[in-house]
Amino acid sequence: MNKSLLHTPEGVRDVYGEEYARKLFVEKKLHDTIHLYGYQDIQTPTFEFFDVYSKEIGTTPSSQLYKFFDKEGNTLALRPDFTPSCARCAAKYFMDETAPLRFTYSGSTFTNTSNLQGKLKEVTQMGAELMLEPSVEADAEMISLVVKALKNCGLTDLQITVGEVEYFKGICAQAGLNEEVELKLRDFISAKNYFGAQELLEEQKVRKDYAQVLLGLADLVKGTQDLESAKMQVDNERSLQAIERLEALYEVLKKYGTEKYVSFDLGLLNQYNYYTGVIFKGYTYGVGDAIVTGGRYDKLLSYFGKNAPAIGFVVVVDDVLEALSRQNKKPHTGLDGCLLFYTPDSYDAALKKANQLRLSGVSAELIPVACDQDCRRADLRGRLRREAMLIHADGSCEQLKS
Repeated sequence: MNKSLLHTPEGVRDVYGEEYARKLFVEKKLHDTIHLYGYQDIQTPTFEFFDVYSKEIGTTPSSQLYKFFDKEGNTLALRPDFTPSCARCAAKYFMDETAPLRFTYSGSTFTNTSNLQGKLKEVTQMGAELMLEPSVEADAEMISLVVKALKNCGLTDLQITVGEVEYFKGICAQAGLNEEVELKLRDFISAKNYFGAQELLEEQKVRKDYAQVLLGLADLVKGTQDLESAKMQVDNERSLQAIERLEALYEVLKKYGTEKYVSFDLGLLNQYNYYTGVIFKGYTYGVGDAIVTGGRYDKLLSYFGKNAPAIGFVVVVDDVLEALSRQNKKPHTGLDGCLLFYTPDSYDAALKKANQLRLSGVSAELIPVACDQDCRRADLRGRLRREAMLIHADGSCEQLKS
């Protein structure tokens, strides 16, 4: 036997038993909360044409995509992100729709990252998209839904950091930076790389006052009380409107009662360049990266022929599970049926008992043993079931320690 076949490739893993039960539990909690806000399920293909994730759209870099060819020679890619697929669906099936569309999805995404990053290459994501709704109320709905969904999973120590891409873009436009330089600067600021950003701005000979504001984004997290001072640092309409949007957003969040979980970071930017306005990330203890990312992408649908605003978010289910584990809040999935041990002469009685349990909605797993003592020696660790019993030929049940 080739023992290497027992191992998975780098970046993917098996999930089974108790861990998988907890994962399904968390997915259900997230899904139930999202449904309460009126979102309907959508399923998109695991792979799409490569152009759905192209550089022009602003999704995952080509070097991080899993690419392959079909028999017709088309270049295909495993999805790294659900949002472009949902945008394609909205443009295809709801081209003439004008009322808001609410979608929710779940499934695996695939990113071919470096092994040195220590990240999984296949993760489970669940998210929601609100399309054809440009209002600040839609922004607040999304952020509040994230808070409610994570709390429903058992996480209470949450921080949602909110930024506004237009604030950054307004300063870049005023400073005369072209798109290529803006993207490089965006990467530096996202990584809080002050020196890289400073060197780039010096190379571009950016005016000192503009450079100071841009460099300030790399290391300054602003609360609501600082939004007014951020407004005073700029004089272009684009950036000023971005601050006003955040101020209005905060007022709506107060109506939801979720404002205490929110802070503002004007240096918050994302690797996905299709984001156009409000952007946010969700954090909790025990995980080194954001467990939720989201934001407004008002131009993405136009790549598929439908000019419509939209906002969405995605929760990385695997990271939520990790956070719950690190915080000693592992979900209790509850009693999950019985293990029924039987000997050759007690099969009929065991089957009768199993059928009774199943009719009442309790799962029952039949396990044959040669004699009574064998079931007492059985290793039940790793079993989902919380209860085990030995069935005797006369129909009586003996409780076993599981």
